[in-house]
Amino acid sequence: MPNGFDGDSIKLLDLSNNNFSGVFSGFDLGHCRSLVSLNLSHNALSGTEFPSSLGNCQVLETLDISHNELKLKIPGVRLSGLKSLRELFLGHNQFYGEIPEELGNACSSLVVLDLSENKLYGELPLSFGKCSSLQSLNLAKNYLSGDFLNSVVSKLSSLRYLYAAFNNITGPIPLSLTNCTQLQVLDLSSNAFTGNVPSVLCSTSNSPPALKKILLAGNYLSGQVPVELGRCENLRTIDFSFNNLNGPIPSEIWSLPNLSDFIMWANNLTGEIPEGICVNGGNLETMILNNNFISGSIPQSIAKCTNMIWVSLSSNRITGGIPAGIGNLDKLAILQLGNNSLTGLIPPELGKCRSLIWLDLTSNNLTGTIPSELANQAGLVIPGSVSGKQFAFVRNEGGTSCRGAGGLVEFEDIRVERLEGFPMIHSCPLTRIYSGLTVYTFAYNGSMIFLDLSYNTLSGSIPENFGSMSYLQVLNMGHNRLTGAIPESFGGLKAIGVLDLSHNNLQGYIPGSLGTLSFLSDLDVSNNNLTGSIPSGGQLTTFPASRYLNNSNLCGVPLQPCGTSNHSASFYTSKKNQPIEAEIVVGIVSLLLFIVVLLFALYRVKRYRKEEQREKYIDSLPTSGSSSWKISSFPEPLSISVATFDKPLRKLKFAHLLEATNGFSAESLIGSGGFGEVYKAKLKDGCVVAIKKLIRVTSQGDREFMAEMETIGKIKHRNLVQLLGYCKIGDERLLVYEYMRWGSLETVLHDRAKGGGSKLDWAARKKIAIGSARGLAFLHHSCIPHIIHRDMKSSNILLDENFEARVSDFGMARLVDALDTHLSVSTLAGTPGYVPPEYYQSFRCTTKGDVYSYGVILLELLSGKRPIDSSEFGDDNNLVGWSKQLHREKRVNDILDPDLVMQTSSETELYQYLRIAFECLDERPNRRPTMIQVMAMFKEFQVDTDSDIFDGFSVKDNVIDEA
Repeated sequence: MPNGFDGDSIKLLDLSNNNFSGVFSGFDLGHCRSLVSLNLSHNALSGTEFPSSLGNCQVLETLDISHNELKLKIPGVRLSGLKSLRELFLGHNQFYGEIPEELGNACSSLVVLDLSENKLYGELPLSFGKCSSLQSLNLAKNYLSGDFLNSVVSKLSSLRYLYAAFNNITGPIPLSLTNCTQLQVLDLSSNAFTGNVPSVLCSTSNSPPALKKILLAGNYLSGQVPVELGRCENLRTIDFSFNNLNGPIPSEIWSLPNLSDFIMWANNLTGEIPEGICVNGGNLETMILNNNFISGSIPQSIAKCTNMIWVSLSSNRITGGIPAGIGNLDKLAILQLGNNSLTGLIPPELGKCRSLIWLDLTSNNLTGTIPSELANQAGLVIPGSVSGKQFAFVRNEGGTSCRGAGGLVEFEDIRVERLEGFPMIHSCPLTRIYSGLTVYTFAYNGSMIFLDLSYNTLSGSIPENFGSMSYLQVLNMGHNRLTGAIPESFGGLKAIGVLDLSHNNLQGYIPGSLGTLSFLSDLDVSNNNLTGSIPSGGQLTTFPASRYLNNSNLCGVPLQPCGTSNHSASFYTSKKNQPIEAEIVVGIVSLLLFIVVLLFALYRVKRYRKEEQREKYIDSLPTSGSSSWKISSFPEPLSISVATFDKPLRKLKFAHLLEATNGFSAESLIGSGGFGEVYKAKLKDGCVVAIKKLIRVTSQGDREFMAEMETIGKIKHRNLVQLLGYCKIGDERLLVYEYMRWGSLETVLHDRAKGGGSKLDWAARKKIAIGSARGLAFLHHSCIPHIIHRDMKSSNILLDENFEARVSDFGMARLVDALDTHLSVSTLAGTPGYVPPEYYQSFRCTTKGDVYSYGVILLELLSGKRPIDSSEFGDDNNLVGWSKQLHREKRVNDILDPDLVMQTSSETELYQYLRIAFECLDERPNRRPTMIQVMAMFKEFQVDTDSDIFDGFSVKDNVIDEA
């Protein structure tokens, strides 16, 4: 940030959107006698004071310092001295405390005031009632409370835009707000208002009233929607969602001539949607009325809503058929009609919707065949106007106990905690919430991405052309009456993550092409008439047996091996045998049976004694506090051997693991993470191993356990931690790994209390950087299917006795799946400080996300600093932001660890590695290199040709797959 500027003749100074940093109070404005507009927004200015020279700017009309990092109370006295101020923008900072009264005493000329997204509390002072010229007041996302809407805001006769959402305002909505006769936007969402929606909001002296938007979502309003709202002929947006409103929607509202966004989901509304919408009223763009008690049929006039992009009528009591005229809606992107009582056929005309990406018809009474026309737009869909909408997707993960794949809801003005308490979330034993802005996963030539037709009575075969929907992520056709075979063309569903065909009458084999679907994370073909062997390719063998059960003759992993027979052997006796011979045979059989029974009894006695001894031994062991290790009814041996592993621990039993860890005591604990605790164990043969005890909460843990087993157990690489075995007993899941002598890179690099930091000279750090890059490149490019780690961080890079880096913890590294890679979970995959920016925005996890996280690790190695450290970077910055700031200021030398600068003979190599780190940390994923390209750059820097640091790696031997 410049220290200031010279020249009293400057009238306009705009330094916005430059990422300038520095202390705001150090910015010298000079005499600024002519300065009319000062814009410093969207930078990284900090500090606890305003510059004293600001008082010299007596003709200043616009001051914009929004979107910075200022942390102080609003300096009311200093700002009140700016007598010409018309526009004041202080939003998106960290201003705290109460709004100063002095600011209101000098606001006679103020037209725009933005105090949003700060930490302000209390009320708006009474002095603001004098702001007679104020037209726009933004107080959203603070902690304001009290009666200021009635005592202050209602006196602002010139007010046109009022934003007070996401505060702590209680009580009824003040009727006195009707005094603001010029008001066009009223946003009081996500407060704690009670009572009714005021019927007088549209009863002003203006004819018609000026009101264009009423946003009251996320409150506790009750009663009926007032008929009087029909007088607001300029209304374009109504959002009353997430309240307790009841009764029918007045016909006067449906007839509003300019209404485009009609949002009232999650209430108790009744009545019907009238015939004539978009004919007698405005041309709707969004109609979101899900989770109410609306009845009747879908009006045929919906075909006239040619601007419609989002229709959500799910979870109501709607009957009748689906109007074929919906197929005329070229802009329609989302159609949700699930959980109703719709009947009849699925209209083939829906296949004409050129923008349709989301079709949810689950849990109705639809009959007939599935029209192949639904796939007609595959390869033709282009991104549309639904992009950028705030949404939440509630994914059902409770298996067959849940109906449908989940629901998409509009989420513009709702607090997360309100959604988490919504009954819809708890209708399934296990749900996961994804939230953010809608972003298309394709740039052009797209297809539908979500199709749920489950829980109907659809018949016939699955259309072959459904395999052409290459961007489809969820396909659920379970619980119908479908027949025929699973189409071989489903191998073309390259983005599919959830495929549910269960509870139908499908026949034939499971197509081998399904084994090529590398995004597939949830497959269910149970309860059909499928036959043959489960294809062994890809992930098909990693799904639980329950996903294949109740088929006529299906075999192979995870079911019983093919070729086995349950038929008992038969004894054939000849008619020529004499009776005495038969008696001899019977006697021999009886004797054999007696011997077997006797041996079994002796075995039971011996086993009981052994079990009793083991119970006493286990009960005598200490526990780590949170763990209880009571074992019963599990037969010996509790082996953790796996045939595919190089060194199976065939004789190791669970009791041995207990003994080796002293009952998983705290003394044996060497680490913990989001997926479990890690214990050091020394086995009887002297072998030292690391045992990870996975946290088991739901059946999802089983899936992760099996995925990790199949992934790590079969993949061997010098830079991946070797899995030696596993143990499954009751609800407990254990993984046995190689023990890494030096532990994690995080400990060695940052924990100086344990002697870290000083151990790692540049040669060691470079070796770790290259080794971890090699391991990650192997996961991304050499595994089939490719693997995304999704939680790359220094604590997941372990170091052996030679400081060779080993990438570990595949608990987050499922084989690439669609819903967990194209929609980011609310509990975001990854660790703060390492998460790439697009995970918060586009809900698409890719290998480029891992590349970003690797860039953070490389910065750690070069700087010696942790990714997040408030003592180094403050509460609102991190290693990446700090380093980029120094890079912009051309102070890259300050990024490097001083120990490295002193150790290495050439700083050039450090700067080369730093450049690679910044390339990996590019804000745009498509600009980041692949890990193969990172390795290639490292290899170009290598001067010592005798070094084996690149052994086993060749760029030409690897295929760079950007898909």
